[in-house]
Amino acid sequence: MLVLNEARLKIAVAGASGRMGRMLIEAVLASDDLQLGAALDIDTSAAIGQDACAFLGKNSGVLITSNMRAALSSADVLIDFTRPEGTMAHLALCRELGVKAVIGTTGFSDAQKAQISEHALHIAVMLAPNMSVGVNVVMKLLDMAARALNTGYDIEIIEAHHRHKVDAPSGTALEMGRVVAKALGRDLKDCAVMAREGVTGERDPSSIGFATIRGGDIVGDHTVLFAGTGERIEISHKSSSRTTYAQGSLRAARFLASRSNGLFDMNDVLGLN
Repeated sequence: MLVLNEARLKIAVAGASGRMGRMLIEAVLASDDLQLGAALDIDTSAAIGQDACAFLGKNSGVLITSNMRAALSSADVLIDFTRPEGTMAHLALCRELGVKAVIGTTGFSDAQKAQISEHALHIAVMLAPNMSVGVNVVMKLLDMAARALNTGYDIEIIEAHHRHKVDAPSGTALEMGRVVAKALGRDLKDCAVMAREGVTGERDPSSIGFATIRGGDIVGDHTVLFAGTGERIEISHKSSSRTTYAQGSLRAARFLASRSNGLFDMNDVLGLN
């Protein structure tokens, strides 16, 4: 059995039996300063009652549970990559129990985002559509590129993910769009084009187009294309493993350890703001 160290930051992982949940658990176990405090999943999961590390052939002594209160009572920080409705329920309980939260879930409505901001008045919350260090560096590059290429370039965002992803465009693609639009002094809601079909007419030069691909086991590819006359500039990020998301999440959990409340993003974690 793995020996728990009381001095380590205790991490609760939501969606513990899913692909991202397992990657997070493995990353926590491999760290020197964190320990697995709890593993949470929905009550219909076949993994309920199993050891959270059984998939690694190890016994952690932490069982996967659907009891949110019991799970979060054993944690300092929750890491959640589930779905909006589940994350909102987890976050409300985190606030009640004083547990900090790293949120990688995407697809939140404006009302849900407002609720998250309100929760962050009471607990520390790190919310980001993508936890990858590389992706967040790319966001900075996009801001620089958009400011320099502010006229004469058409902007298109192309993203690809695995067949199981339920939202489109991806949260990362939308955030890329928001970064570019803000750099250009626009509101993405006013200039985004999410689909094209039939006779669409000539392209509006102020628009930002999105194209979505779903298939196979693609972890996540994103490209922002600046297409001008006589040249194209492409800024891309391609993920070959979810490990980068897991490591970014652990970095965010460590960042929150010294914060009592507030809403943060990966730029805060990486010192890019």
